[in-house]
Amino acid sequence: MIFLSIIIPAYNEEKRIPNTLLKLLNYLSTKSYQWEIILVDDGSTDRTSEIAREVIKNNSLTVIKNHLNQGKGYSVKRGVLSSTGKVLLFSDADLSTPIEELDKMLLWIDKGYDMVIGSRALPESIIQVRQPSYRQLMGKTFNLLVQSLVLKGFKDTQCGFKCFTRESALRVFTLQRLTGFAFDVEILYIAQKCGFKIKEQPVRWINSPESKVRLLKGPLSMILELLKIRLYDWKGYYSS
Repeated sequence: MIFLSIIIPAYNEEKRIPNTLLKLLNYLSTKSYQWEIILVDDGSTDRTSEIAREVIKNNSLTVIKNHLNQGKGYSVKRGVLSSTGKVLLFSDADLSTPIEELDKMLLWIDKGYDMVIGSRALPESIIQVRQPSYRQLMGKTFNLLVQSLVLKGFKDTQCGFKCFTRESALRVFTLQRLTGFAFDVEILYIAQKCGFKIKEQPVRWINSPESKVRLLKGPLSMILELLKIRLYDWKGYYSS
């Protein structure tokens, strides 16, 4: 039985995906459990999918391709619902959070937590290369809006390194509706509503200057995305 599924959303990552996959293989080769990697190509116009298949030629890699660019939230959801592992991790394609940080998360899963989310904002977090100041400002603004409008108690909802038990992942991602930037907030909101136990774990993080992760255009866009979560809850979309 597959123990670990790693979901990687990717868009035009042909230059970085070989190194990312090799790092994953090096890490996973030290583990005794069975694993799978699911790469969700979000409508790339380059050779992301083809190059990934050249790096990993066996059935431990599954490539799912969106015909159009649908957004990170859509891609992560598609990968999660296609996975077979007992434990699921989704990670950004640039591995800004090194895969070795997963070891700490699995300890919390073993202790009974349903979700463990990486955090760059806790005192124990190690930021080796910081984001540009404008991205830090936008991130802090977004977090303030999250705390005010939707979800309290988390210092960093947007780190692209999150781990789930299979039960919690299937429940949460089945209910998820947002496809873009704010989907991280939505899945945490749903998880809390469902009563899942969530741990925010400090991680080591290295900013990638070529990151494909895009911020929303401004505060108004942020507010509208977050208010959608409240609206969907009011309409009963998060009830199951």
